[in-house]
Amino acid sequence: MDVLDILDRLVAFPSVAGQPNADIAGWIEAYLAERGAQVALLPGPEGDRFNLFATIGPADVPGYILSGHMDVVPAAEPQWSSPPFALRREGEHFYGRGTTDMKGFLAAALAAVPHLTGLRLARPIHLAFSYDEEVGCRGAPHLIARLSELCAKPLGVIVGEPSGMRAVRGHKGKAAARVIIHGRSGHSSRPDLGLNAIHAMAGALSAAVSEAEWLTHGPFNPAFEPPYSSLQAGVIAGGQSVNIIPTTCTLDLEARAIPGVDPASLLAPVRARAEACEANGFRIDWRPLSAYPALSLPQDAALAALLRELTGEAPLAAVSYGTEAGLYQAAGFDAIICGPGDIDRAHKPNEYILGSELTACQRMIEALGARCSA
Repeated sequence: MDVLDILDRLVAFPSVAGQPNADIAGWIEAYLAERGAQVALLPGPEGDRFNLFATIGPADVPGYILSGHMDVVPAAEPQWSSPPFALRREGEHFYGRGTTDMKGFLAAALAAVPHLTGLRLARPIHLAFSYDEEVGCRGAPHLIARLSELCAKPLGVIVGEPSGMRAVRGHKGKAAARVIIHGRSGHSSRPDLGLNAIHAMAGALSAAVSEAEWLTHGPFNPAFEPPYSSLQAGVIAGGQSVNIIPTTCTLDLEARAIPGVDPASLLAPVRARAEACEANGFRIDWRPLSAYPALSLPQDAALAALLRELTGEAPLAAVSYGTEAGLYQAAGFDAIICGPGDIDRAHKPNEYILGSELTACQRMIEALGARCSA
């Protein structure tokens, strides 16, 4: 199978994040086993979702991990010009959900496997494919926790998120949370007998707005746009009718932090303001939704030099989106981003990847194999 055949099969799996993924993980497992890789499916605590880890070459020697996720975001937008889970070709454009984010990288890595197995690698190349990345990097931590039993400590991890095949050394960390304020309902003519949850949430929302403004004053990191950490309220909901005192109000918010700043700490003022309402009889639920750390690979790191050789371009300092690379670095492994496609095409109707991008990625992986066989 060539890279386009593989991409066609991968796109056909509607592997939306948060849903069982045994079908796509099982297909990849069978593909790799048939081509001589050592492969294992690793069930997550949910019981119906799996990470996958495969090795080509000697597992007890330090090598490199190619990291990607098997899940995609939903594809319910009406603007799709063709079924999103069926690969459609128009010239060099290949359309379908996940083509860029990030089944294109998976397809290129899988297409390179027959070449890699024929090289008699002195250093291994591993494939680490996770689940539920799109809903907060939920699968990768379970995979990373088992790496010590699966392989020798890797020399580096290449996370194939779409970067135009330009390596990237950094991204911000993220933390998202939901706060729910529970009050007491009643008729709006007697506000003295109820507890208005929306009114109470106003304080927490005000704290979020104030914190967001405060963060614009620094600290700064010029590698990022914007060059400071940020916080925003993304969703707010509550109430039933204008003449009913609202019982509950919900606020979803996220923080994105430059390296060196804990993203969860940026949410603390909002949580404190919400929990202060408990003194007035309200009940507060604080629910973390997702979190991953920032990535900051030094410019002089050996992995950065390797990617410069493999791609022919100096790595970029940073991008605005986040990836699982920060999780690998937090676990003690050098990590870098490099994959086919453009992040601006991701999470949109008519997502696509170019055939030339797939070819470039497969060639990079095969060139890495040549380095590992030297």
